[in-house]
Amino acid sequence: MNTPNKLTVLRISLVPFFVWFLLDRRVSFNFFVAEIIFIIACLTDGLDGKLARKRGQVTVFGKFFDPLADKILVLAAFLCFIEMGIISSIPVILILLREFIVTSIRLVAAERGIVISANFWGKLKTCSQMATVIIFISLLNLGNSGIFDNNYIIFIKNLVIWLCVSITLLSGILYIYKNKDLFKDAA
Repeated sequence: MNTPNKLTVLRISLVPFFVWFLLDRRVSFNFFVAEIIFIIACLTDGLDGKLARKRGQVTVFGKFFDPLADKILVLAAFLCFIEMGIISSIPVILILLREFIVTSIRLVAAERGIVISANFWGKLKTCSQMATVIIFISLLNLGNSGIFDNNYIIFIKNLVIWLCVSITLLSGILYIYKNKDLFKDAA
């Protein structure tokens, strides 16, 4: 297994640790530790693709597992936020809907021998989701410190999550449109 693929596997491996620190409220600095783990995982996302292209180590494994690792990481965070009561399930359901549709399209394409690489909108979607998680955890840290009024934090969370959902859905719509030819013989 090459280094880029090891970084992808590392990102997936960090998810249980991230979730544990995010949900364990016994220690006050756990949100901070969760945020550090999440940021490290995000950095592996940027690094694995760059290394794979630079070293000529792009693999089918990487093309499929890199986006899957991103989805596992981000969706684990959003599901934890629901459990913690700091986010509604509605935006997460919309994000899940987009992810299932796009993954299904990728599977149909793969069955036909076509590997669909990430495009600008997919990368922007991933960045917006990762940034949303980082902002949410930062707000948790700030909320614990008492620096900001709770209404201010709620406003920022709502603004950030719905911006993220908008980018996510737009990227999904563009993805479906770009790959509409895959559906021509499906009827």
